[in-house]
This record gives sequence, C-alpha cells and structure tokens, in this order.
Amino acid sequence: MNTDGIKGVIVLIITVIDEDERIDEAVPDTPVLIYNNPGSVGYGLTADLITELAHRVPNIVGLKDTSGDITLTEECVRRGRDIGFRVFGGKDTLLYASLCVGAVGGVCTAGNFMPELIGDIYRKFTAGDREGALEAQFRLNPVRLAMDKVSFPVAAKDMAAIRGMNVGKPYLPSLPTTNAKTLQNFRDVMRQAGLI
Repeated sequence: MNTDGIKGVIVLIITVIDEDERIDEAVPDTPVLIYNNPGSVGYGLTADLITELAHRVPNIVGLKDTSGDITLTEECVRRGRDIGFRVFGGKDTLLYASLCVGAVGGVCTAGNFMPELIGDIYRKFTAGDREGALEAQFRLNPVRLAMDKVSFPVAAKDMAAIRGMNVGKPYLPSLPTTNAKTLQNFRDVMRQAGLI
C-alpha cells in the first residue's frame, strides 16, 4: 500500500484475530486510531484488548471511542498514559464527559455540518471554562439526538443540506429523508441551537 501523503488512519476492527499484525504490515509508520464502534459491527472492544493492541502494535497511537461507555473511555485513557495513547470521544453527546475523563478531543459526526458547536465545547473546555463547555454540550445534544430518528449518515446529510451545504444524496440503499415531520423537527432543533 502506498502511504505517501497519509497522515494517519482510523481502523474499524471487524475481527481481532491477527488484526494487529495486518494493520502494522498494511500501514507501517502511519499513526493508527482504533475505532471502537459497537453500533456498526455488533460488538464493542474491551479495555483489555484495546490496551493490549496499544502496547503491542507500535503505530496504534489512539482510539476513537463511539461505544457510549464513559467508563471504557476513562479506562483506555488511564491504561494508555504510560505510552502517550490518545483517546478521542466519538459519541457527540458525550464529548464533554469524554474530555472530563481525559480524552484529548473528539471525532464527532456533528463536526461535519455544525463544527461551531463541537468546537465551542472543545475550546471552552481547554480554556478552563467547564460551565461554558457543559452549556455548549447541552446546546448540541438536542440536535444530535434528533438525528437518531433516521439512519446514519442520512441524518447528517439532511442537516447539512438544511444548512445549505451541497453534500449530495446518501449512498444506496440509504435514501434521503422524506418525512416532513422529521425534517421539520430537524429544522426546529437546529433553529433552537442557532444553526439556522
């Protein structure tokens, strides 16, 4: 694999049998984030497995944790401190909580179409304004939770389109949202958050 220009990759681990060796061989010298996304693969990675991979595979440098399990996020932060393992919150509604337990940032769906809300949480948190960061999280949550009414990535594309972004249609078999009530709910929560 030609890795010219690649700064890093995120790997969704489907199977763990020799997965670490394949990652190391496929992208040597390229920083890799493990992607823990139980919603996509049907099971979550354990803190023990993540810790083992982080300590055994040199180019695994961090984790995007979308599990929604804040204890797992915290344990991965704690167990990886000795090697500089970086944990990123992957659940938009838990970005503030992830930062509170030591995550270094977030890789959030909502960052694609409302980066100002994600950025507001991060900037306020890192500036020491915990109360402001929590309020920014509370402003984000209704918008992000409204997305659960339709499938991913359809809701993200719908909301991006509502904001005037030309993002195209979802790939098949997903289709754009046509339910007027759902689209109106998206507009309402986005308006309340100051996004439109």
